[in-house]
Amino acid sequence: MTGLVSVVGGAIVDSLADPGRLLVARRTSPPQFAGMWEFPGGKVESGETAEQALHRELLEELGVSVRLGSELVSGSGSGWPLNERAVMRVWFAELVDGEPHPLEDHDELRWIELESREEVLGLPWIPADLPIVEALLEALQPSGPRGASGELIR
Repeated sequence: MTGLVSVVGGAIVDSLADPGRLLVARRTSPPQFAGMWEFPGGKVESGETAEQALHRELLEELGVSVRLGSELVSGSGSGWPLNERAVMRVWFAELVDGEPHPLEDHDELRWIELESREEVLGLPWIPADLPIVEALLEALQPSGPRGASGELIR
């Protein structure tokens, strides 16, 4: 899959060690996605690593610095498909500096409880983000997929 636009997103949780809440962002544009929820983030620029892009995007969009945790594996080396032209890689992250505010591309931020699947899945997510949300919830469940050592796969 070459020539795809690379996008990064942050699954910002209240704690990487024991995540209980997820920070989500409501889009203001484009019109077909306005009012829908997503993981904050954006495009990887030329010369940036995906991780550098995620740090930059979260600072620009939310005014925060984060510590990155593990990547939410997509099952595809290139990332989660957003459309025929773009893929997204998503990392767990926790805040290390700043109070999140919707500075660009969003009009609202909200912390949602991860233990309430109904609350999380009840939001109107951008359609391409919904499989990522479902995978995130599955990865955080004690009964979720486990590796050969018995550790939770993240």
